[in-house]
Amino acid sequence: QVTLVESGGGLVPAGGSLRLSCAASGRTFATRGVGWFRQAPGNEREFVAGIFWRSGTTYYDDSVKGRFTVSRDNSKNTAYLQMNSLRPEDTAVYYCAGTSRTSWNWRLDYEYDYWGQGAQVTVSS
Repeated sequence: QVTLVESGGGLVPAGGSLRLSCAASGRTFATRGVGWFRQAPGNEREFVAGIFWRSGTTYYDDSVKGRFTVSRDNSKNTAYLQMNSLRPEDTAVYYCAGTSRTSWNWRLDYEYDYWGQGAQVTVSS
């Protein structure tokens, strides 16, 4: 059983930055990957970025490449999503999710086991 708690959302102007945190507790030892998703009103939930927990290798959707960076602090069991050069179209509720699978498709939400509560990110134009 793993609990994920997100923090760091807020309101920023276009071009600004935010850093989201995703802190894990419980039996986290089996975690293999952490993904970040977002969902805007009226839209489907979409994959944003992910990190292989043990190696630190990252993967990004094209829409955020060069602007967002996913990282983790193993000792704190915390993942981060650094968001720079934010655009109004980045406005959404952002979710972190963890998977204990040894192989998975980043973009398939049903392959994740644990989800955060969501953090609202609003980018004004």
